[in-house]
Amino acid sequence: MKKIVILFLLCCFTISIQAQKKAKEKKNTEKQEFVIDSSKVLTLHKTVKALYEVISAEKEEDRNWKQFKFLFYPNAKLIPTGINEDFVYKAKYITPDEYIKNSDKWLKMNGFIEKEINREVNIFGNIAHVFTTYQCFHSKDDKKPFMRGINSIQLINDENRWWIVNLLWAQETEEQPIPKRYLPRKKIN
Repeated sequence: MKKIVILFLLCCFTISIQAQKKAKEKKNTEKQEFVIDSSKVLTLHKTVKALYEVISAEKEEDRNWKQFKFLFYPNAKLIPTGINEDFVYKAKYITPDEYIKNSDKWLKMNGFIEKEINREVNIFGNIAHVFTTYQCFHSKDDKKPFMRGINSIQLINDENRWWIVNLLWAQETEEQPIPKRYLPRKKIN
């Protein structure tokens, strides 16, 4: 009888350990723990590439907002532009934290994949200006972008890494198409 009780308790203990392990694995897959990769800011190219990577994800996927904030210089601004309800062209200045607060829900609900299709770079000393043309998709499987535009990125190198100081962007419209000089010369898949 003692052997049966011990065997029963051992089985219960094993089942309990396995259930705890599965619950922990499920919790880890539900909420991905993001880290900062400091190697993504060592060159100008890597910094711009990291910006596109961190903002892009499928529906319901989390973004690495820690990495996103790590790209920006202290007091940096993101500056979306566009026509308001009074048909006046405006710019709005927001912090990286405000951008996250204002856009995270929409990005997760709709999916947002931003791909760079052209880039022009000007560098003087430790400052740079990057004019980068983008197209946006709701999913990596989409064939046609739902939006295109240009990001104007100002950066500074503090001799350790590149920082985004300002990110100003404008979406393409029928009235204001992207000029051919900012589009790729050959088709990019």
